[in-house]
Amino acid sequence: MTEEDGCSSMMEPQFEAGETAADGMISTADSISCRSGQNKTDKVDLESNVELEEDVRDCNLRQEDVVRQELFQNDDEDDDDSGTAYFNLDMAGTRLQRAERIGDASLPDTFQTNELLYYERFKAYQDYMLGDCKTSEVKAFTADYLEKVLEPCDWQAQWCTDVFDVLVEVVDVNYKELKAQVKLVVPLQCETRGCELTEEAMNTLLEATLQKVPLQELRAVFDESGDFDQTALALEHLRFFYKHIWRQWDDEDEDDDFDYFVRCVEPRLRLFYDILEDRVPAGLVAEYYSLLARCSQKFQEFSSLRNGISSDSESELDNVSMVEGLRMYEQMEALKRKLRIMENPLLRYVLGYKVNSGQQSCRAKGPRASGGRMVHVVSVSTTVSQLQGLMADKLGPKFSGEEFEVQFHSEPLLAVSACYEGDVVIILPGHYNVTSSISIPDSISVEGFGLPDEVVIEKKNKGDSFVESTGADVKISNVKFIQHDAIEGILCVRQGKLEMENCVLQCETTGVIVRTSGHLTMNMCDLYGSKGAGVEIYPGSVCSMVGNGIHHCKEGILIKDFADELDTMPKITMVNNVIHNNEGYGVILVKPSDAAAAQGEAAQEDTPSDEQLDKEEGEDWMKGEGKLQVDVPVIVVDDCSVKEPVSYSSCYVVPPEFTEGNDAIKRELVATSAKKQRLQKSRLKELGVTKADDNLLSQEMFVSIQDNQFRRNGMGSFGTFLY
Repeated sequence: MTEEDGCSSMMEPQFEAGETAADGMISTADSISCRSGQNKTDKVDLESNVELEEDVRDCNLRQEDVVRQELFQNDDEDDDDSGTAYFNLDMAGTRLQRAERIGDASLPDTFQTNELLYYERFKAYQDYMLGDCKTSEVKAFTADYLEKVLEPCDWQAQWCTDVFDVLVEVVDVNYKELKAQVKLVVPLQCETRGCELTEEAMNTLLEATLQKVPLQELRAVFDESGDFDQTALALEHLRFFYKHIWRQWDDEDEDDDFDYFVRCVEPRLRLFYDILEDRVPAGLVAEYYSLLARCSQKFQEFSSLRNGISSDSESELDNVSMVEGLRMYEQMEALKRKLRIMENPLLRYVLGYKVNSGQQSCRAKGPRASGGRMVHVVSVSTTVSQLQGLMADKLGPKFSGEEFEVQFHSEPLLAVSACYEGDVVIILPGHYNVTSSISIPDSISVEGFGLPDEVVIEKKNKGDSFVESTGADVKISNVKFIQHDAIEGILCVRQGKLEMENCVLQCETTGVIVRTSGHLTMNMCDLYGSKGAGVEIYPGSVCSMVGNGIHHCKEGILIKDFADELDTMPKITMVNNVIHNNEGYGVILVKPSDAAAAQGEAAQEDTPSDEQLDKEEGEDWMKGEGKLQVDVPVIVVDDCSVKEPVSYSSCYVVPPEFTEGNDAIKRELVATSAKKQRLQKSRLKELGVTKADDNLLSQEMFVSIQDNQFRRNGMGSFGTFLY
C-alpha cells in the first residue's frame, strides 16, 4: 500500500462519521489529504499526522460555512423561482438593494428587504423558518432558524420604533427570547419623531431594558461586502411574520396537531399579497381588518378577565366572571371563524362578504326639483339616418311629452352620472370603452338602440365591479358588457331592483352578484366566461331568471347559505334557462356543514334528526302537501301551427337527462330553508320568545324551478359545497 493510499484510508473514517456534509467538501478533503501525502517523507511521523488533522479541521470549518450559506441558495441553480436567489457564492458583494433614508442623513442606509415577492417569503417560511412545525413549536423553530443564519455579534443596525430611529451595535443575540443585546454607537446618531433625545437619555432607556431590544425592531445597516445579507433577510422574515402572519391567539389554538404553515401561514400570506395586488374587493378588505381589530380587542379583554380569576376561589364574583368569560370566548370564536373563512382562498370567493361595507360610490339624487325628466342620448358620432330612426322608433312615440328634454353625451358613464330619478339613457350603436365602474343609484332606464352586439360597453381598468346597481327600480336592455380585471363581478345588485333583458355579459373574472336585499330579474340574457360562478345569489335576495343562457363558467349558478340562522334563504325563480358547458356544476348550493349549522340549536330528546326532517319536508313539498305550495309560472309563446298559446316546454321534446336537475335543486333548497326555520325558532326560544310573529319566522323560499336544461356541465347539474 502506498503512502497516498494510507492517507486516504486514514481520512475515510472521519468523513464517514460526518456524511451529512456536502459531497463537494468531501472531494475537497480528499484532495487536501492527497497533497499532504505527496509532501511527506517515506516515513509518516507524528508531526505529519498533526498537520493532517489541522487540514481536516480547516476543511470541516469551510464545509460548515458552505452548508450554512446553502440555507439561502437554490436547490437547483437553474431555477430562479426562489426567495433565496439573491445569493451566489461565485459572485462577490451584496445582492440586496440599498434602502436610502428620506430625511435625516446622519443615519446610515439599511438593506431594502420589504419588497420581497410572494414566492420569496413562501419559500423562506416553508423551507427554512417553520417547515412542518406545530403551532406550539413556532417559537422554537424560529429560534433555531435565527441561530443558523443570524450573525451573533459585531454588526450595526438601526433600532426603529414609533418614536425614534437610533444607530446601535449588536453585541449578543438571545435567540429564544428573540432579542438582541446592543450598545449605543457614539457619537449618537438618531432621528426622532415628536420628541428630543440625548445620548444620556438613550443610555438610560437601554439600561431600563437591560440593553436588550426585540429583533423585529432592528434593521441591519447596509454593507456592500454581502456578509450581512442573510442577517438582513432573516430580520425581515421575522418582522413580517409577527406583523402580518402571527396572531395573538395562535398560541391557544386547539388544532395543535396540524401543520401551522399549511393551516395558517400560507392562506394569510396569500391574502396579504392578494390585497397588495388589488385582487380582493375593497369592501372585503375593510371588513377583514375590522374583524381582525375586533378579535384582537376581544382576546385582550378575555385574557385580562381570565388572569383575574382565581382557580381556587368559589366567590360569587368569580362565578360571574367565569360566565362572562364563556360569553366572551364564544364571541371570540365566532370572529376567528369569520377570519378563517376570509383567509381561505376558496371560501373567500365562494362566500364573499355579507355587508355593503359602505362601498356605494354615490348617493341617489332623487327626482329633479323642476319635476322634468331627461333623455340622455349616448353616441360618439351618428348619421342622419340613425337620428331619424331614433326619432321615429324611440323619442317620438315614447318621449314626446313636454316633461322630457334631450341631452347628448359621448360616453355612457357621463350619461349615467348625469341622471336623476326617472331619466332614460339611450345608447346608439358603437363600442364604448370605460375606465371606472358604472354606479346606478337612481331609478333609471338604460337601453341600447340596436342589437346587443352592436351596443358594446367594455371596461379596461381594474376595479371592484363593472356595473353596480343600488337604485330602487333600474332597467337595462339590449347592451353587451365586456369585463376585464373586475375583482367583484361584472354586475352587482347591492340593493334595490334591477331588470335586465336581452343583454350579453362577457365575463373575465366574476359574473353577476345579487347581494342581500337585492332583487334581480334577468330575462333572455347570455352570460359566459366567468372564472367563478356565472350568477352568485346571496341569502335574503330575490332572483328571477327566465330564458337565459349561462355557459363556459367555473360554476353556472351559485346559491349561498350562511351558518347564521338570521340569514334567510333567497327567493329564486328559474324557468327555461339553458345552463351548459360549465367546468363545475350547473347549480351549486354552498352551505355550512351539519356541525356548524347545529351551533346554537338546542338538542332535544326524541326529536327527529335534521336529515329526517329535511327529507320528509322536501318530499311533502314535492307532493304538494307541505307549506311551500307555489304556482310555477309558465312562459307562453305563440306557435304558428297552434292557435291556442302553449307552454314553452311543449314546443319540442327535451331529453329527460337534461332536465332531471330541476327536482333535485328544488328538494335541496326547500330542505335547507326548513332547517333555517328550525334554527331560528330554537334561537327565539332561547331568548324567551314563546310567540313569534308569523312574518318574522317566514323562512319559506319561493321556489319556482321548471324546464331548465343542464347540458355538458363538468360535475353534473346540481351539487352542494359544505364548509
